[in-house]
Amino acid sequence: MTAAQAEHADVIVVGAGPGGSAAAYHLARTGLDVVLLEKTSFPREKVCGDGLTPRAVRSLIEMGIDTGSDPAGEPGGHLDERATGDGSGWARNRGLRIVGGRVRLELPWPELANWPDYGLVRPRLDFDELLARHAEKAGARLREQTAVTGPILDERTGRVIGVRAKTGRGGDPLRFHAPLVIAADGNSARMALSVGIRRREDRPLGVAVRRYYRSPRTHDDFLESHLELWEGAPGASRLLPGYGWIFGVGDGTSNVGLGLLNTTTAFQNTDYKDLLRRWLGGLPPDWGYTEENATGPVRGGALPMAFNRAPHYRDGLLLVGDAGGVVNPFNGEGIAYAMESGRLAAEVAVQALARSHGLSRERALQAYPHVLRQRYGGYYTLGRVFVQLIGNPTVMRTATRYGLPRPTLMRFTLKLLANLTDPRGGDALDRLINAMSRLAPAA
Repeated sequence: MTAAQAEHADVIVVGAGPGGSAAAYHLARTGLDVVLLEKTSFPREKVCGDGLTPRAVRSLIEMGIDTGSDPAGEPGGHLDERATGDGSGWARNRGLRIVGGRVRLELPWPELANWPDYGLVRPRLDFDELLARHAEKAGARLREQTAVTGPILDERTGRVIGVRAKTGRGGDPLRFHAPLVIAADGNSARMALSVGIRRREDRPLGVAVRRYYRSPRTHDDFLESHLELWEGAPGASRLLPGYGWIFGVGDGTSNVGLGLLNTTTAFQNTDYKDLLRRWLGGLPPDWGYTEENATGPVRGGALPMAFNRAPHYRDGLLLVGDAGGVVNPFNGEGIAYAMESGRLAAEVAVQALARSHGLSRERALQAYPHVLRQRYGGYYTLGRVFVQLIGNPTVMRTATRYGLPRPTLMRFTLKLLANLTDPRGGDALDRLINAMSRLAPAA
């Protein structure tokens, strides 16, 4: 295809991560012509903890993806091996184990009407490809090795009407035209920046690093979170606002990493690889998290949180996933919100494209930021308060010391941090969290 033979579609989706692939899938299911552009080729790595909460599992189920059956034959049963058959590659977990303040607490995922009662682990190395191929099977036109270099703007209105791209290294320039473009290009957010949508400095940002290790804990059926990250010597230095994680992948390895928030002065001055090394050095050696058991290098990435890029729609361009800063500030979870925002963007796009050009279509598109604020705004505001609080070492230390030994409080905390409540008919904890989210001003 030459520049003179530009390709056309109803919607262009830039980036085939979880958000972009979810958007492409839901758009293609309606019969729209969708082009999904991915700058690399699959399989490819992404920095992530690989853990999926029940919130993410629900999005997979809505997309018709087989997440495998529980080998124990009952909800929450122990996994002794990876699921087989069509769901091969999933490691199922039944809750969160929290470690800190000399307390080790196991909290099963809540049993709710709206959410599954299990989580999953699957490396992004093949998770992203699974979603992209699923979108392709639904009818999306996947283009790998196609790097978007910028938007195509209408000369008269300045509206985004397509993208420029190139294939491979030094490939021929390409042009894709569509009345709508969905930017799912991750934290780099190049498409958003190209139309003047910049990062909000008043919103939280995180950094995460992770590494894979061969480990006998590979089949652990709880996600494990360690709440005590020390700037220096444990107990004799500042407690940092973040947590370490250990997620059993089920293939002989564990995904081990840590995340830190920018609400501490240590954020800019921390050697994250060294912090990971020191934290792992304090864990039992028989867990296997040692240099000789590492299967690859330490990798890191940014976590854009709580709508730290806005507006989420401007002049024919919609932002989803990390490109729109939709990561949950409470726990750093991004995959669930990427897939959910991808679906919401698709729903808005379908309604908009069903209308004639002009004010009617634009009115439908302008609803997208309002839909996001209605869905997450109050909850993310609570998350921003939470982030500021745990940025205070005294608050962090007190919460760890006195909160962890109280199981009822920790069940509340699990529901709050994982954003898992039933909107109607839930228990007292659900009603309290839902009321807090409604009363908080939308982010």
